[in-house]
Amino acid sequence: MTDTAASAAAQLGNRAVSNSLFILVARSVSKVVSLVVVIVLANALGDTRYGQYTTLIAYSGLVAVVGDLGFQSLYTREAARNRTQLGDYLGTLIVFRIFLAVAASVFFAVALGLGAGLPALIVPGCALLVATAYASLLRNTFYSIGRAEFDAIAIVVETLIQAGLIVFGSRRHSGVAYYIWAYTASYVFTIVYSAVVIQVFRLGRIRFGLDLNLIVRWLPLALPFAFTFFLTNVYFRAGVLILQHFRPFAEVGWYTFALKPFEALQFVPLAIQTVVYPLLGVYFVSSAARLKLAYERFFKVLVLLGWPLTVGTFVLVHPINQIFNRSGAFGQSEPALRILAFGIVFLFANSAFYAMLNAINRQGLNAWATALAAAINVALNFALIPLYGYIAASTMTVLTEAALCAFGWWFVQLKRPELRLPVIKLSWRILVAGAAMGIALYPLRRYSIFLAAPAGFVVYALGIFFLRAIEPDEWRLAKAGLLSRIRPGTAA
Repeated sequence: MTDTAASAAAQLGNRAVSNSLFILVARSVSKVVSLVVVIVLANALGDTRYGQYTTLIAYSGLVAVVGDLGFQSLYTREAARNRTQLGDYLGTLIVFRIFLAVAASVFFAVALGLGAGLPALIVPGCALLVATAYASLLRNTFYSIGRAEFDAIAIVVETLIQAGLIVFGSRRHSGVAYYIWAYTASYVFTIVYSAVVIQVFRLGRIRFGLDLNLIVRWLPLALPFAFTFFLTNVYFRAGVLILQHFRPFAEVGWYTFALKPFEALQFVPLAIQTVVYPLLGVYFVSSAARLKLAYERFFKVLVLLGWPLTVGTFVLVHPINQIFNRSGAFGQSEPALRILAFGIVFLFANSAFYAMLNAINRQGLNAWATALAAAINVALNFALIPLYGYIAASTMTVLTEAALCAFGWWFVQLKRPELRLPVIKLSWRILVAGAAMGIALYPLRRYSIFLAAPAGFVVYALGIFFLRAIEPDEWRLAKAGLLSRIRPGTAA
């Protein structure tokens, strides 16, 4: 193990818990505000125009891979391992992304004009695509060096900009294009903010240039990330695009409205993943024992958070949908949301397998897992959406997440038996505690969610405590991580 790797491992390890907390708190605040904003946006647009807006977002997710080619994920990993080269890496990728952005915009324009029949949204859509790509690249620098608190600030301000502009637009009865420009403005802020912070706090000296040798050397390593990202968006967005082809935009609106809480919860595993992923990458080259332990704890935390959300959403689906459906246009979204609830725990667990495969240089197998899941999703959606519409799309989303979990688990331990994850051993106590919570919530489902949800949380917390689902050393680790942020130098 090199001194650089050892130093990176120590710093990232000490900051993993506190960084996760920072991002979770920031994203929790952000997602609560964002969810309120989306409710405002959806109810202001109505089901048909909201269906048009979410169709654009679906196409954007598919085309975004052209604007990145997987370099962003590779940059995060390599910058964590070689911090002295961070400025060179980032400067080259910023310049190279200009060419990628042009190519992506061309593809996006064709998709919106010919595929979706939304030519009026091409210009704002392309602006959003490019701004999102650069904001994501720059903010990933914070995670590669374990300074997630800077992105926490960006997340909060970004969300406030979105909220202000969208509420203003709803009062003016603005069209779809206005809201796309509103999101673009928030990401432009993140670009400027991230660039300034990187320079002012000397996180890395950005050296602009186009190192073609770096691009050529990284391209074979980056493409599996790109392939995985594309396929992830295929299986996540295929339902929207196929639904848009066979059914009216209003039905797309019902499905995507139900999907919004499901997608909003995705920030939880992703927030933890962005912090843990560089740590796993460093442990892979420094300590096999720490790698296995971090993998197991990462998975356990994800199930600990995801399972109660699955149970709670399923039982309390009616009051949840009532909170969102202020205009009354999305009553049909309720059965879709009840189905999607089953996918939440799989959505969370998938982050463990995704991060682990990428961290141990098996991004190719990650691509295979995603390809298999995407094939299942697309085939079943084409077969069932013409018959059952948005209900079929909801069901296929859950089945795809479950399939991806199974493939990811298998590929991590393939030819590496020491990395076999004991799923039942790690999660059975958590599952029992969640089931107890569901039983307690059932008679409360007719009451206000602000009464039922806290009651369910108390039951779940008691179940976790009495079943000893969290081990003493895991409590100590969490405490040490928090203390290291509050009082630097107190954690080992």
